[in-house]
Amino acid sequence: MNNDYLVDIQDERLSFFTPAGEVKALGGVSMYVREGEVLGIVGESGSGKSVTAYSLMGLTAHPGKLVGGDLYFNGHHINGMNEREMRKMRGNEVSIIFQDPMTSLNPVYTIGRQIREVILLHTDKNRQQANDRARELLRLVGINEPDKRLKQYPHELSGGMRQRVMIAIALACEPKLLIADEPTTALDVTIQAQILELMMDLKKQLNMSIILITHDLGVVAGMCDRIAVMYAGKVVESGTTDEIFYNPSHEYTKGLLQSVPNLNDRDHKRLVPIEGLPVDMLNPPAGCPFAPRCRSCMKICLERMPEYTQLEGAHYSACWLLDKAKFESQGKAQS
Repeated sequence: MNNDYLVDIQDERLSFFTPAGEVKALGGVSMYVREGEVLGIVGESGSGKSVTAYSLMGLTAHPGKLVGGDLYFNGHHINGMNEREMRKMRGNEVSIIFQDPMTSLNPVYTIGRQIREVILLHTDKNRQQANDRARELLRLVGINEPDKRLKQYPHELSGGMRQRVMIAIALACEPKLLIADEPTTALDVTIQAQILELMMDLKKQLNMSIILITHDLGVVAGMCDRIAVMYAGKVVESGTTDEIFYNPSHEYTKGLLQSVPNLNDRDHKRLVPIEGLPVDMLNPPAGCPFAPRCRSCMKICLERMPEYTQLEGAHYSACWLLDKAKFESQGKAQS
């Protein structure tokens, strides 16, 4: 465990044991988050983004099971914690904002009751103090008329307000880490911007770390300090936001960036999609998982998974093309 990191995930391997066989959802994931830092985890659906984050909170759904690696958070060794210890940590030290607030909030309980429940469970406040704290939290996340909102049910609020309520619940105990799983997916563009701005303001106020899970590269560009690009249960590239956007080195990262429209492009170039389908996680390939879809695929890409190459600073990428370029440059230097 590195004491400089709030979150330290080392070679995590996690599988779902289904009747059809073992689905190897994570195949050796390593990443870290420092205090006060925003880490963006990007990748297409099924790449393992949410599974990685949920495992930090012990929320891996059945029949999922951690089969290897070590997870550390704020001095805790997650692997060795029992359910009682995990419950104590959740909410107090780490909280999560789920994708869809309508399905995450209980439709038969008022907003006030759902916020109070978290406060009463994790603190020593009484009912009146919990109610005052709930009112304070609604103001903090920018909801007007908090007394009225506390008495309302989720269906009486708009999508943006429901998402703000979810953020209020997540911040009830001022956690050190906030996991935001696609927090703006179901919202329109204007509300998206407000929610993201709110999260960054709260991060500064509370000195929180954030793990932002998304497939929207525009969101990570404006919010994140560092980015981890995931594909088929592996981190294929990681680095600072500038390194990933201005010097992408993995072919999958390049494909993601080429598929995003550029408003400043006066040549009106066509978007370049990533052709092909994701790999079958029941039978993952022996080599690089992106090889079947890669236009620069070599024979070795299909046979062996490449090691990580350090490009500069904390910029790492797992791609055989980097080794090829390195060998070629060494050959030219020797000749």
